[in-house]
Amino acid sequence: MDDAKNPVDVGSIVAADLPYLRRYARALTGGQTSGDQYAIATLETIVADPSLVTSGPDSRVNLFRTFHGIWASSGGVLEGQADSDLLERQAQWRLKHLTENSREVLLLRAVEGFGFSAIAEIMDLPQSEVEELYARAMDEMGKLVTGDVLIIEDEGIIAMDLKSIVSGMGHNVTNIARTRDEAIKMGKGDVPDLILADIQLADKSSGIDAVNALLADLGDRPVIFITAFPERLLTGDRPEPAFLITKPYSEEQVRAAVSQAMFFATTEEMHVAV
Repeated sequence: MDDAKNPVDVGSIVAADLPYLRRYARALTGGQTSGDQYAIATLETIVADPSLVTSGPDSRVNLFRTFHGIWASSGGVLEGQADSDLLERQAQWRLKHLTENSREVLLLRAVEGFGFSAIAEIMDLPQSEVEELYARAMDEMGKLVTGDVLIIEDEGIIAMDLKSIVSGMGHNVTNIARTRDEAIKMGKGDVPDLILADIQLADKSSGIDAVNALLADLGDRPVIFITAFPERLLTGDRPEPAFLITKPYSEEQVRAAVSQAMFFATTEEMHVAV
């Protein structure tokens, strides 16, 4: 069959997984702009050579593997920019204190749900090394930075579960809010270093609205959203959350997202372990 007459529809192959690649790229780099730069570079590479995603049985693994080829070739760090802000400079500094490749393994496993064998293929590493890096990452990321956390969640059982996980990591949960108005009041009273927010709240108010109101008053700080419909927030519009947990979540996902978010936080009062 003549490939020139029957071009591969790359868009249809990667469409379902692209929002999750963008989520991963943003969490890995610490922001939407830098993450999307890597995602775009990945798509451009695949358009130039569709066999990168069509040559194997799992197009999702191939998509992330292509991304990692670009990530590794750049040195696996945030791209430097002339107007690089404090968040990116701190992230660069903290990267130096992590075992090489451990943060990537943590995100691929705990947030994106890949098995160890798939991660080994994505990163071109032995599976035994991947498993060791994952265990090390969970320990290193959790110890690197601690701070105050505001939880915005209307379901009591989930709220207490999140509090238990976050507290167990060494962070201080300042308050648990069930509505937009409670969240704004509590967030302004006890200023958090990180906000962990559900989307739909008890009085039908929006967790996104609560977060936006707090950030407008308190300034930039890391936010992790929890939702059963992540694709609704991963649309390409701005702003998008850099950290997103999909319901139903696992403890691994929460720990990974909180560690990543704290890793990129800028609040001066946070404790940074060196």
